[in-house]
Amino acid sequence: MTPAQRAQVKKVLQEMESELAGKGPRKVDPNRSGDAPDVGTNEDEQPLNEMLQTIASNRNRADAATLLLVRRALDKLAAGGESFGECEECGEDISPGRLKAMPYAQLCVNCQAKRDGPRTLPTRKKLTDYT
Repeated sequence: MTPAQRAQVKKVLQEMESELAGKGPRKVDPNRSGDAPDVGTNEDEQPLNEMLQTIASNRNRADAATLLLVRRALDKLAAGGESFGECEECGEDISPGRLKAMPYAQLCVNCQAKRDGPRTLPTRKKLTDYT
């Protein structure tokens, strides 16, 4: 990776860091307030609210994990950056397309696939296969 490419990736990573750090956690307000439960409220609201809280919590965890990877990539660039863009397992160059999509990528596609393991999705041949 050339110094100009590293500088461009560094700029993108810094933008990602400021965006992720500036977001703050997502919150969903509870649909009930106070100690006494409301009588006669819409019973569909509570499960929907719990689902929205779960989604917000999952997004907060994903943002925190991505921010950690971005900061790690920035630290790697600050420490010299000669090894930036190389797979941490096999040492091969990470493809430019992968780095463009995920500038914080630590592994090449092949090593990431090995780490993730095989993806086997159930196939459904007939409509009644799952009943």
